[in-house]
Amino acid sequence: MSYLDRFALDGRVALVPGGGGAIGAAIAGALAAAGAKVTVVDVTQERADAAAAQIRESGAEVLPLASDVTSEAGCEAIVAATVERFGRLDIVVNCVGGGAGKVLFDAQEYPRDAWDWIMELNVRSTLLATQAAVREMIREGHGGAVVNISSVRASLGINAGYSAYVAAKGAISSLTRQWATEWARHGIRVNAIAPTFVDTPQVAMLLGDPAFRASVEARIPLARVGGTDDMTGPVVFLCSDAAGFVTGQILGVDGGLTATQ
Repeated sequence: MSYLDRFALDGRVALVPGGGGAIGAAIAGALAAAGAKVTVVDVTQERADAAAAQIRESGAEVLPLASDVTSEAGCEAIVAATVERFGRLDIVVNCVGGGAGKVLFDAQEYPRDAWDWIMELNVRSTLLATQAAVREMIREGHGGAVVNISSVRASLGINAGYSAYVAAKGAISSLTRQWATEWARHGIRVNAIAPTFVDTPQVAMLLGDPAFRASVEARIPLARVGGTDDMTGPVVFLCSDAAGFVTGQILGVDGGLTATQ
């Protein structure tokens, strides 16, 4: 195998919950470009189909599915459909999450319903989808790779009402390390990426404020927010044999932000 071949995902099957979102669609497309067959999952069939259509244009095999991955039954169903279609499962990249800017409250007043929504969206979706996928990987017995999406806010506070979000992303980082420890004996590696702001429709209103955007970029050594393509290379690497001795790691994809803190 040549050096660059270690980055290829030929013959592997990837499941991407949240693959209809901006970051998820970019990641699903990158996995397909690296050679994987991909199941794209989103809460609506329309969003899943739109992401799948872009992947099909490249000639890759893709299965678009609609499912609620905060439901155990929904997660079991997408794993079963993936295996039925492609015959195996090797990779899961959890791209469901976010919501921070929609529910900002002072820490001492943070409401239970908003807290529960952020936890469901970020932690429960990651937990249930990963459990269902890993049970299948263990059953198949050929190892696998899990990549979660954490955030710089898992380790950095912010004076902006983000209590639930930082707690959720902190939980994802901790689960990444715990799962890596437990599942290493099955040959399953578990890692996460931790971005700062990524320019997507989800944060368009925040980044659309020139003063806010300038303040964010001023704190990032590379002087810009991330793009969706900035997320793809690190994820493909973590899913590939090139990262065969990498597990339990939270890879900052943040333009150097955390290096300054």
